[in-house]
Amino acid sequence: MSSDVLQAFASALSSGAISVVDLSQELSPETVVINLPPPFAQSAPFRIEQVSAYDDKGPAWYWNNISLGEHTGTHFDAPVHWMTGRSLPASTTDTIAPGRLVAPACVIDVEAECAADPAFLLMRAKLLAWEAEHGRIPAGAWVLMRSGWSRRTGDAFLNVGKTGPQSPGPDPDCVKFMVDDRDVAGFGTETVGTDAGAAHSFTPPFPCHTFMHGANKFGLASLTNLDKLPATGAVIITPPLKIKGGSGSPCRVLALVGG
Repeated sequence: MSSDVLQAFASALSSGAISVVDLSQELSPETVVINLPPPFAQSAPFRIEQVSAYDDKGPAWYWNNISLGEHTGTHFDAPVHWMTGRSLPASTTDTIAPGRLVAPACVIDVEAECAADPAFLLMRAKLLAWEAEHGRIPAGAWVLMRSGWSRRTGDAFLNVGKTGPQSPGPDPDCVKFMVDDRDVAGFGTETVGTDAGAAHSFTPPFPCHTFMHGANKFGLASLTNLDKLPATGAVIITPPLKIKGGSGSPCRVLALVGG
């Protein structure tokens, strides 16, 4: 039976009945990296250095050296990334069970709200209204916040003003609802991190990191193309690099969408 299911899946991919949507932004030296205020240490930007390109350094091959922080570009946050998840078992990128890296997605469209208010907060009431239309968020599903933020570039992506970063994200009660009442796989956003820009001032600070990772759940940041996904029905594949002891890594997040 399992062989039949896999064959049907492969046939659906081949025929286009299932399409694959890339939810990842490209990595380059222009990729925006979060800036932390002093005295905190900074993550390194993406760097690429050519090793050879069919030349004297390598006549038949082209390749590069790269360096970057684990949480650069479209990236996966493992539970160990935050202090609340530091003592959990199987919480690093090399120890997470691979079966947890394929899961259904629920896409919450708040693009209009974020266009009107860049500091928009996703609240429990919005999720309940979404469920009234689309059904209950299944346990083990990703909640992805579609904000349109991925169309921003450069300074507008971080959107730092006089009062600090202004970008959308979930409020603390919304995160608790996702974790405690819906048992989600994790939370994903189009912004540089899973928390709102003003989350340093919330109680607790950075609630998405605090509650999600403390409950052994995941985060995805800097996603794109969420407008190409249905509200329900897509399955996303989210494997980070298998870094020993890794707190996360850039990843090419793929969504499987039925025709």
